[in-house]
Amino acid sequence: MSNLNAIRERIDIVELIGESVKLRRSGRGYSGFCPFHPNEKTPSFYVWADTQRWRCFGACNTGGDVFEFVTRRQGLSFSEVVQQLAKRAGVELAPPNPRAAQESAVQDRLRTVLAAAANFYHNALLNSAAARSVREYLEGRGVTPATQQRFVLGYAPDSWDAGLKFFRESGYAIEDLAAAGLVNQTDEGPPRDRFRNRLMFPIRDRDGRTVGFGARALNPADNPKYLNSPQTELFTKGALLYGLDFARKAVLEQREAVLVEGYMDVIGAHQAGFVNVVSPMGTALSDRQLQLVRSGNPRIVLALDADAAGGQAVLRSLNVAREDGDREETPAFDPRGLVRNEARLKLDIRVAALPAGMDPDELIAKDPAAWRAIVANAQPVVDFVMSTLAAGRDLKSAKVKAELSDALLPIIQDVSHPTERGAYIQKLARLLQVDERTLVQAASPRQLRPRPSTPATAPAAESATSSLNALETHCLAALVNAPALLALVNRQLRELQLPVLGRNDFAETQYSLVFGQLSAALEQLDQEPLDYLNAQIEPALAETLQALLEHGRKMASPEERVQRDLVDSAVRLRQRTIRQRLTELQFIAEQDGAAPDVGAQNPEHDAGALTGGLQRIQRYLAPVSRRDKISGAL
Repeated sequence: MSNLNAIRERIDIVELIGESVKLRRSGRGYSGFCPFHPNEKTPSFYVWADTQRWRCFGACNTGGDVFEFVTRRQGLSFSEVVQQLAKRAGVELAPPNPRAAQESAVQDRLRTVLAAAANFYHNALLNSAAARSVREYLEGRGVTPATQQRFVLGYAPDSWDAGLKFFRESGYAIEDLAAAGLVNQTDEGPPRDRFRNRLMFPIRDRDGRTVGFGARALNPADNPKYLNSPQTELFTKGALLYGLDFARKAVLEQREAVLVEGYMDVIGAHQAGFVNVVSPMGTALSDRQLQLVRSGNPRIVLALDADAAGGQAVLRSLNVAREDGDREETPAFDPRGLVRNEARLKLDIRVAALPAGMDPDELIAKDPAAWRAIVANAQPVVDFVMSTLAAGRDLKSAKVKAELSDALLPIIQDVSHPTERGAYIQKLARLLQVDERTLVQAASPRQLRPRPSTPATAPAAESATSSLNALETHCLAALVNAPALLALVNRQLRELQLPVLGRNDFAETQYSLVFGQLSAALEQLDQEPLDYLNAQIEPALAETLQALLEHGRKMASPEERVQRDLVDSAVRLRQRTIRQRLTELQFIAEQDGAAPDVGAQNPEHDAGALTGGLQRIQRYLAPVSRRDKISGAL
């Protein structure tokens, strides 16, 4: 943590943000238009030099320190931001521990092998006589030589060992070839090339480094049609987006990411100038893939072909759990998962249906204007599902009404904001021509149980005092050691009519990110939350997580007392959040004469509502303080 504090102290947040955002002096701080959402008439973005924090009181409702700003602005991981800002600040980071250094060395070797493989396959495409039909296929699909070179498209020879011979003659160890997913090893025979007689698509991470391959069969008799690299140290299909290395800048600038199904769809879109297009490569859109494109709060559009967007396919998908990211088959469109992620990640996810019989690259080549219009007119997920399921149905039939209400009520419940959720109930009632109360009564208590709105974002930190850090450390250490206790904390906050605990309730960037990972761990079902947390945590946060786990294990109090103490500490954390928010609003009013209508833009910034919440907290904490005094006296 000392390295991070040193970076903060040496970097002027006003100077750093001012390099990309036009700021003007405004009393004790600076104001400007938020770079993370379309500009409004009144500046809602504020930066304070004394606290080294920033906050948007407008549509995106975000804030943080220099690390958070660069993460959102440039779409980098926390580890990458630390490296970049350390270099800018002249802070020498501590060397990685031996285990991390060993893992890094292995990954570097695999990247070297995969880069060589991409060049091998690309040269085979350009120069091999056997690849003539592949070159003709690409020419027929309209893929220019420049685009082939840009995406390093390749050809895997129709041989069991052509690649293996080349790699071994080049000095690469068989163990590294297997670890990179380029050869298959069995106990029954010699190693063989994994990819044979296939059109090769190198898959790169967002920094442009090859981490695996997608391979299309050239012989119709070969199965599967698309074969991917196996999961390796570098390649996890559900954690990558094809084309993101080229699309990152366009997504940030346009604040829109368009997701299509296939490799050729991405290639065709980029060649035509639609560079904000990426592909999840045939997997259901995962949390980790959404995280890759969420920087800058973009609008995310899923471009579905007519089969995936059809009524029967959508209806089936409502009852199917999210597919595993490593399955080779094309999964179902997952609207419920998208709606849940939309609320949790604060994204605007929309769906666009393509004309029957046309893939994105075909539509773009034939009519670019039609592609623009389809993307521009994409519908919110619930609206799309509702209109799709109702299309062509006899809405006068009682059985159809029952079928549609049973299908649609669960996804409506997944909408986080109560006002938006209520609006969809009303819309469904009008569509089915039934009384709204009938839908509420027809739903189970689980389907329409009250849900908290999206967590409020935390305020700028008052100061980096030890008491502030101690409170955050205490709460988060208890939560990472017993993740299920977060439900207890949120229950108490809801009883106080307050939003649930949110990532930005933690002023320390490391803690904020760890809490975000903890929330994701609790929402997935594949692993125990702590196992998921340990597996997914960024390397730059691993030490922080271990320190929190160790701190939590030292809490030797009885379980009941730990739970009560955690809840009380979390309420105090929210008390600090609200006080700081009110202070910020007061500063803005003093500087500009009046706050920039932030209450109208976001109810969570309404001074009256915040004051009411603070009063409820104070009434709750009064007996807690008396109890603590008595315990201390004893």
